[in-house]
Amino acid sequence: MDSRLVQNSQMAVKKETDIFDKCCRFTAAKEAMEAGIYPYFRVIESAQDPEVIVDGKSMIMIGSNNYLGLTNHPAVKEAAIEALRKYGSGCAGSRFLNGTLDIHVALESKLARFMKKQAALVFTTGFQTNLGVISALAGKDDVILIDKMDHASIIDGCRLSFSEIKKYKHNDMEDLERLLQQYNDKGKLIVVDGVFSMEGDIVDLPNVVRLAKKYGARVMVDDAHGIGVLGKNGRGTAEHFGLEDKVDLIMGTYSKSLASIGGFIAASEEVVHYIKHFARSLIFSASPPPASIASVSAAIDIINGEPERRARLWHNTTKMLRSFKALGFDTGQSKTPIIPLIIGDDKKAFTMAKMLHDRGIFANVAVCPAVPNGKALIRTSYMATHTDKHLDKVLKAFEEAGKLLGII
Repeated sequence: MDSRLVQNSQMAVKKETDIFDKCCRFTAAKEAMEAGIYPYFRVIESAQDPEVIVDGKSMIMIGSNNYLGLTNHPAVKEAAIEALRKYGSGCAGSRFLNGTLDIHVALESKLARFMKKQAALVFTTGFQTNLGVISALAGKDDVILIDKMDHASIIDGCRLSFSEIKKYKHNDMEDLERLLQQYNDKGKLIVVDGVFSMEGDIVDLPNVVRLAKKYGARVMVDDAHGIGVLGKNGRGTAEHFGLEDKVDLIMGTYSKSLASIGGFIAASEEVVHYIKHFARSLIFSASPPPASIASVSAAIDIINGEPERRARLWHNTTKMLRSFKALGFDTGQSKTPIIPLIIGDDKKAFTMAKMLHDRGIFANVAVCPAVPNGKALIRTSYMATHTDKHLDKVLKAFEEAGKLLGII
């Protein structure tokens, strides 16, 4: 055989089996960059306040999960500084071995009291919380039932569990009951978002709990976007519905209302004890740094002591929901400070985000797989610290961009 043919054949085989081939084929992001409409990895040069600095220019931030505006609160920052002075910058090990500090234990006690559960356990990130908890509790003989719009961390936690995973239609209780009937002879865990992070709607928790009781399933609520926002005392979705004693596990993150980074699970003493000894993402990860833990503790005190922040957040939420609908935007089923503007076409959504950026508005874009194909949206979210002046400027920018693009 001709040596050139052999060489070409070898090159073809190598090309087909090179794991990096997909990297070369991925061009969508670069195409968006070249078109000037790439909306991701923007560099912010200031704190996550209602106004941020991007490329040296002030912008109104409506793309943050800092719902209560606590990430730059003086008490939160001072708590972090004091913890840094006392404990240093890190723990140099996992919770399981040398990384448990007295402030970790103190925060767990405070979180358990706040969430009205027997015990709580802190993790280094919210994502790791779902990975560790779900994979520890559910095994190969069990089934996990999840809403099709659940967060990616829930899906990945399910994958790690080796359980059978079944998705039901978004907030569709008939579909959930169909699956519960189908798997009535297995151990069952229902895992739901309290507030869905892209859609801004709230889980039908009363019916989830009712069906769980009927079919002997356990319920876990990922309340990342509910804690600090929903409920009379800011304890989240279960408090909102008066079901705190009916939900088995409540998961939360610190990177939203709790003004830091990390996550936790709150449940019964025996369940938390089990998770402590079987959650791989806890056992094999370095523990949360002291400054992060101290920040969360201070944030809980503020949530308890300043209910007016939540009242202002809901004032802003109501104003924006009503105003967007009056302008003619489709806000889906949102009932929370997460308000999506459903655009549909990916390119049109990217273009709108760029138009908003040029008008001094920082908003986020979500496309498939974060949302269903053909349902691209501009994800907006609001803080207690936004003023009416901020919000009026946002509405004006959306009205201009929406009309220019033929969306409204």
